[in-house]
Amino acid sequence: MKAIFEQYGWEVLGCEPLNQGLINTTYSVNTTAGEYILQTVNHAIFKNPAAIDSTINAIGSFLKVQYPTYLFTHLQPTILGNTLIEWEGQFFRAFKKMNGYALNVLDNPNQAKEAAIQFGRFTNNLNQFPAKDLQLTLPDFHNLSLRYHQFEQAINAGNLKRIEQSINEIAFLKAHKSYVNKYDNFVISKEVKQRVTHHDTKISNVLFQNNNGVEKAICVIDLDTVMPGYYISDIGDMFRTYLSPVTEEEANLDLIVINKSNFEAIQDGYLSVMKPELSNFELDHFNFSGQFMIYMQALRFLTDHLNNDQYYGAKFEGQNYVRALNQIRLLEIFNETV
Repeated sequence: MKAIFEQYGWEVLGCEPLNQGLINTTYSVNTTAGEYILQTVNHAIFKNPAAIDSTINAIGSFLKVQYPTYLFTHLQPTILGNTLIEWEGQFFRAFKKMNGYALNVLDNPNQAKEAAIQFGRFTNNLNQFPAKDLQLTLPDFHNLSLRYHQFEQAINAGNLKRIEQSINEIAFLKAHKSYVNKYDNFVISKEVKQRVTHHDTKISNVLFQNNNGVEKAICVIDLDTVMPGYYISDIGDMFRTYLSPVTEEEANLDLIVINKSNFEAIQDGYLSVMKPELSNFELDHFNFSGQFMIYMQALRFLTDHLNNDQYYGAKFEGQNYVRALNQIRLLEIFNETV
């Protein structure tokens, strides 16, 4: 680590790992010049770290000019002016540490509303930025047509025992293929705009502050998945991860419920910023955002189960099957409630 510190010109007083996120390794570094966050970029997941570096710098430069008071996680340059360091097969980057905290779980509707406001503001502030100029850090990340095609391939060539075990779930997902058709019609519509979209809007990707008992979201973080995309990705991911009190790992399907107050909080928060920017056609697909994202995740989990857990891996036999059951049940409850 000393070689990395030297490239930033840091006189380090202390360094400790942070249990922050699942993909990248993160450290808090205390220096004589202040505190920084140092991260390694997971090259196994993100095949082109330079694309992420380019994206963060491009939108950061735009925001610095157009919205100079907007709080953004600008990359910290090295002594030579680089913002991405390749060292012994690893990629490093740094940010100035912000005064705030991230949540692992959602505790109340206000947090949902605050997060939705911040994700909406992020996209809205970049409304005039040429989204098409951004590189794709994860190509086809939220391409529902591709995910359904991969699902079909797994049915034809996957683990026969697991296919037989999953016959009811396969039938359910096939019966809801209309979501794929609706997605295809959405993305080709002239009424739909590609925007700078976060694509990973879980609650842990927003920084909060608590001032005298008032909790406010202050900043969007973890920009590795920022790409050109559709607003339904960000809304859908909030619906998928904010509405139920249990995660996708929950095996007791009876615990999966929809918190309608959180739904309304997401809607109120996001649309308070983004409604003037969305066409009527896009607004008509607001609830579809949840169907789209939950259905896609169910497809992905079951596909991985049929393919012997090649993508997500599994800590125990059938973990991705449990996840698929969870998301299918969440989709059913979502459709019953919303």
